Amino acid sequence: MKGVLALLLLSLCCCLSGGVGDHGDSEGYQGTGASLAGCLPDTCTLFRELAAMKERLGTMDQTQAALKESLGAMGQKLGAVETKLQASESQVEELKKVNTAQEEELKALKKSLSAAQPKVAFSVALRDSGGGIIGPFSTNTPLQYKRVFSNTGSSYNPATGIFTAMVRGMYCFRYSMYSNNSGRPNSVVSLMKNSEKLVTTWNTDDSMNVHESASNAAVVQLEVGDSVYIQLWASRVVYDDINNYNTFTGFLLFTV
Repeated sequence: MKGVLALLLLSLCCCLSGGVGDHGDSEGYQGTGASLAGCLPDTCTLFRELAAMKERLGTMDQTQAALKESLGAMGQKLGAVETKLQASESQVEELKKVNTAQEEELKALKKSLSAAQPKVAFSVALRDSGGGIIGPFSTNTPLQYKRVFSNTGSSYNPATGIFTAMVRGMYCFRYSMYSNNSGRPNSVVSLMKNSEKLVTTWNTDDSMNVHESASNAAVVQLEVGDSVYIQLWASRVVYDDINNYNTFTGFLLFTV
């Protein structure tokens, strides 16, 4: 814009100087007057245009100043946003560290709980070989399950058929009974806790149904030293072979 103003001023000077001649006679003055008369209206127009351009230039300067101020404000806001973003990133990193620490604590706690929780479970079958009936006996008799599938915690004794609680807790027990009683006494067995009868299965003496099975289960709380076993009633029998029809299973649910 300043270059344009300079060009306009140069044109004005050329216009004014063009009307002055080298001769001093009256004709020369008349020529000069005619030239000035022809040039002055254009000069006024030029001055008006210069004034308008100056005004526009001033407006542009104000606009430029306003833009600079606006850009400065935007720069400050951007700086504030960057500061907040950096603070947020720092908080995220801190949260990640806290989360990692909590995960490690949780793993350690799970490991500790797993180590503290005793593991007790067993599963056994009546015969470890052969087949045939067991019983009858003159008195109620604990059945000795000889074939051991599992005995975690060694709480079941295959020599006696008795499970002995090593820890206080809630336990689940289940058993199955099979009878092949053609011409023989029927089968009755009970799940026992110490001398307490918990649940019982019964097979009637029926020549029409010589192959019958039954099962039962219970969840009970045991104290340390309590015994659980399957009792065959006096004068009753059960049948088993390599198919393992008669089973006895138990496990610790949780300590109390």
